[in-house]
Formats: sequence, structure tokens, C-alpha cells
Amino acid sequence: MLGMNEKVVILDFGGQYSQLVARRVREAQVYCEIISYKTPADEIMKHRPKAIILSGGPASVFAENAPVCDKKIFEMGIPILGIGYGMQIMCQLLGGKVEAARAKDYGETQLYVDETEDILKNLEQEITVWMDHRDVVLSLPEGFRTLAHTKNTIHAAISNGKNLFGVLFHPESARTLRGREIMNNFLFGIAGMTGSWSMKAYVDEQVRLIRERVGNRKAICALSGGVDSSVSALIVHKAIGDKLTCIFVDHGLLRKGEVESVEKTFREKFHINLVTVDAADRFLNKLKGVVDPEQKRKIIGEEFIRVFEGEAAKLGKVDFLVQGTVYPDVIESGTESTGLVKSHHNVGGLPEDVQFELIEPLRPLFKDEVRKIGAELGLPDEIIYRQPFPGPGLAVRVLGEVTKEKLDILREADAIVQEEIKKAGLYTRLWQSFAILPDIRSVGVVGDKRTYTHTIAIRAVESEDAMTADWARLPYDVLEKISYRITSEVAGVNRVVYDVTSKPPATIEWE
Repeated sequence: MLGMNEKVVILDFGGQYSQLVARRVREAQVYCEIISYKTPADEIMKHRPKAIILSGGPASVFAENAPVCDKKIFEMGIPILGIGYGMQIMCQLLGGKVEAARAKDYGETQLYVDETEDILKNLEQEITVWMDHRDVVLSLPEGFRTLAHTKNTIHAAISNGKNLFGVLFHPESARTLRGREIMNNFLFGIAGMTGSWSMKAYVDEQVRLIRERVGNRKAICALSGGVDSSVSALIVHKAIGDKLTCIFVDHGLLRKGEVESVEKTFREKFHINLVTVDAADRFLNKLKGVVDPEQKRKIIGEEFIRVFEGEAAKLGKVDFLVQGTVYPDVIESGTESTGLVKSHHNVGGLPEDVQFELIEPLRPLFKDEVRKIGAELGLPDEIIYRQPFPGPGLAVRVLGEVTKEKLDILREADAIVQEEIKKAGLYTRLWQSFAILPDIRSVGVVGDKRTYTHTIAIRAVESEDAMTADWARLPYDVLEKISYRITSEVAGVNRVVYDVTSKPPATIEWE
């Protein structure tokens, strides 16, 4: 398959680093696979990699049970790049000395390039990089030399002059300004890649794997109309055709006009089997009196599955459930190396006794990669560039107890936000923009009369992958129009506020 014979293996040492590295490799149109650091060297060779990248990780090489890869990989003769923890463990295994850093580099740091060759070829003498480490390499293994240093780190980039390289900073981070060039120097200059892999190749591989796995059995897809579930549905439909039935659940927590839009797109344009389930009363009854955000997500996640089970029973025997899970969902729901941020309905919100095998064709991908696949599959722009919408819907944007009255208020306010953001030409620039209904009321004046009604909060952020986000500096005239329209057109609202908090410390959603 095109590009699949040029493979990079990324050894995963934990955290989010491996997926960020994979993203940069794929952006260079090079195929890569992430596997555990525990994988023996002979098993790694079965992948036939042209290069190996040792990811960063949250551990210290001195920690008890610190992750250690098979030392034999350094005898394979293929190019290896160690990043952060990956560089430290490489040096330790090859006879170098690693110690706890006395003066730590953290965040944006100036890197001073001593030799502009190998992975640092064609770079300036001084560049800004992103550092995040607790240990440093005190002495290099035999045959290695230093390529770059920082104020506090003697060996910030190293090479053995042949096939082994290490950087203590993170070239995969967007905050390392020449990170892509460094990665490309390794992939193309050192490993000799041609960059012939593509999103089309990824889709073809997923179609093949899904077709083999499903065979003559049936699958249902949790369709929301967003880009993640839409692309998942089209990939699986391409693999198994009419053996797939998409189920769209109207849980009463959707935005204005979404039901009609989803039905028109998937029935009329793509001719996919689609069942729409009106379950609004069912979900609202389950959410009655619930105020805790995590409990809301768990309840909604379980009800989703129960609805699918009920619909699947009408279709005969169904073995598979297709979901649009993407990697930020997985990280925020808690992994082996990361703590829980919040449960996603299609990850942490699944009940333990789910009756289906899961098909998640987008699980290792970031949102921008999903959008590229959407374009490959012919999805219209209004779906490809639709802003992310949480699986639990407006339930996590109504703070406190969820009621029909609150949902109606929020739905109208959110529609105004979407309309004005699009009119201003800002929609595709923003990662997300939406309204929230906090569980507060405030005093106002309307027609010389005192009011004591709801407040609407506006949230708009810019982000690359939802792992971090910066609050958007919306023009004042846009905010003014939104505020005026909401307080004028939405009954029960007398105040509008704007959220100016980035992620971290906040999350993008309020719940």
C-alpha cells in the first residue's frame, strides 16, 4: 500500500507525548505506529521500521519501575531519535550518566546550537524550544557528541555521528518554533523517508481491517452529525455497506435545528441507513435532580448505550458499535499515565456491561487529521469544519440541574452565538464558540421594572488539538451584537458575560 512500506515505530513511554510525536510524523506524510516501550526488539523488527522514535514521558529514569525499552534496539543499525525521557533512557542504557537536574529548564527555553548538522541541519544558532524535564544527562555514552545546549542543560541535543540521536526538548510541541524542521531532518535527512503516506492510505487500511473484522455481522454507529462520528460512519459504511445502521439519538440536549440537519445530510446525500430515536423525555427523567458534572456524563453515556441496545434488538443480532472517539477524548478520560480530566460519553462514560464490540476508526487521530479524512471522503465543508460538540450535549453547558426550561433558553442563546460568529467570519478560526447557562441569576432592569433572571456566559477558544486552548480575543462589536441579541430575543436572560480563561487552568467546557 502507498507509503506503508516506510514505517516509523514510536515507543510509547506514557503521557500524551507519543501521540503528539505521531501527529508530527503523519503531518510529514510518513506512516507510523505507536507500540509499548515493553516490546522486545525482535517483535519491533517484525514491524519492519525504517526508524524508531523513543517518546518523552512523565517518569524519571530513577523512579521505581521506571519504563525501560529493550537495549537491543540500539544494535539494529536503524536511525533512532530519543526525545526527552527517550534521550535519557538511551544514554543510561548505553553507558552515559543521568542525574536529577539542579537547575531545571521548563517551558520556552533558548537552545544554543553548537553544530548545525544532522537533526539540527540548516537551523539558526539560537532557537526557542519547549523544555519539560526533571533529569539531565551529565555525561554522554562513548562515541556521542553534543549538538546543542541551553543555559542550564549541557547536553540538550546529541548524536553518535551515525544513527542515534537525542534531544532533551520537545520538537513535537508547537512551542518549539523549528520543531517540524528538526523532525523532518530526522525523517528525511537521516532515515531517508519519501513522505508518500496519506490520509487516503489510512482510510484504505481501516476499511480493510474493519471489513475483515466484521465479516457478515452487523454494526450500528453512534451518529451525532459532528465530524468525528460522521467520518467514522463513512469509513465503516465504505467497509461493510448496508450491514451498518446509523442511530441518531435526539436526547433533547442538541442544538437548534440539529435533528433536521443530520437527517437531511445522511439520508439524502450519503444514503446511509439511519434511525432517529426521540429519547428526550427519557434522558431528562434520568437527569432530574442531578447536578454533579461527572454524574451527568456517566448517566448520559449509559443511556446512550441502553438506547443503542434497544434499537439494535429491533435489527436482529448486532455485534459492533461504531464510535467517533478521537485521541483527546481518550487522554482526558484518563490513561495509564494521565489522570482523569473528565469522562467522555464514548470513553469514560461507557458502562462495564456494554454488549457490543467497539469499532473506533479514529481513536489514534487528532481533530485536524479527522477533517483531512472527511475531505477525502467527500463530506461537505459544513460538517468537516463544524466545531466540536460534546457527546453529552447541552447537559454539560447547563450548570446545575438540567430542565427543559433551561435547555430552551440555552438553545436559543447558543443559536445566536453561532449565527453572529459565522456572520463575522470567525467560525473556522475558532476551535469552539458557544453559550453556557450558569446556575445563577442576577438583578436587571427591563422597561423600568426590576428583573431577577438568568445569566448567559459566552465561551470562545482557539486551539490546535484541544489539549491546550487560549481564550479568543473576539472583537468588541461582535460581543456587543451577541449580548444585545441574547438579552433582547431570549426570554429569561438579562445579563451576558464572556469567559477569558485559557486551558489550563480551565477546561474548554464548563462541566
